[in-house]
Amino acid sequence: MSEEQRMKEHVQIATPKRTKDIIARHGFSFKKSLGQNFLIDQNILRLIVEAAELDPSQGVLEIGPGIGALTQQLAMKAGKVTAIEIDNRLIPILQEVLQEHDHVNIIHGDVLKLDLAALFEQQFAAVSGVSVVANLPYYVTTPILMKLLEEKLPLKHIVVMIQKEVAERMAASPGSKTYGSLSVAVQYYCVPKLVCTVPHTVFIPQPNVDSAVIKLSLRDKPAVHVTDEARFFKVVQACFAQRRKTLMNNLIAFVGKERREELTELLNECGIDPSRRGETLSLEEFAAISERLK
Repeated sequence: MSEEQRMKEHVQIATPKRTKDIIARHGFSFKKSLGQNFLIDQNILRLIVEAAELDPSQGVLEIGPGIGALTQQLAMKAGKVTAIEIDNRLIPILQEVLQEHDHVNIIHGDVLKLDLAALFEQQFAAVSGVSVVANLPYYVTTPILMKLLEEKLPLKHIVVMIQKEVAERMAASPGSKTYGSLSVAVQYYCVPKLVCTVPHTVFIPQPNVDSAVIKLSLRDKPAVHVTDEARFFKVVQACFAQRRKTLMNNLIAFVGKERREELTELLNECGIDPSRRGETLSLEEFAAISERLK
């Protein structure tokens, strides 16, 4: 290994040695309740950052930076990085390891409780676009992603490392076993693309399952037009309420038995066989049902 490579290895946070050194020096202990797993693979970090398509004119919101392994890489590409960390024990570590990057701002807080629209105005007024890039804790993946999407923030991309099974559900196509209400919700707002799978062995501590990196490219407008988004998503949830039941039976449970005849007529108008199951329907078909089901 050359001197240059040794120096580069020394400054990179995402190595087993450097991660362990930082943890030991600060006396840090992992909290299982916060889903803390620190990535120690630089190749995976490179794939995450490349997928975000960053440049110095853009900003990044990172959620759960940990000890700053991903933050460090983002700071080398983006013009502004704001990282939200819920664990106040990590704030001094982040301030230390990222001190040379004066365009990085660390915020102590819970992303689910923050006013993100206000945060975007405060943090990203001077950039041309903003992406979310993060290694999300498994236990809050879906609430965080749905908050980002439902609040209609001015985002270009969301590139996140999450549990592999959840990533596959987000990218699933109609007719597959993993296609469900989460697939529909994500694809309503975004175009999903699986970037790579990540073995559980490249984390400290190691989680019990493998992860995946997924890229969600925000659509200029939703995939389908609906006049009432809340009703649309309620209909989707109802159609997946019991996966083994037919579409007709799930919708009857949703609207009441007295509306069976109306439902039969409605589905026929949409060109949808009542005996189909929810996982076979496209976003367009869900929208058609939603628009007719008042």
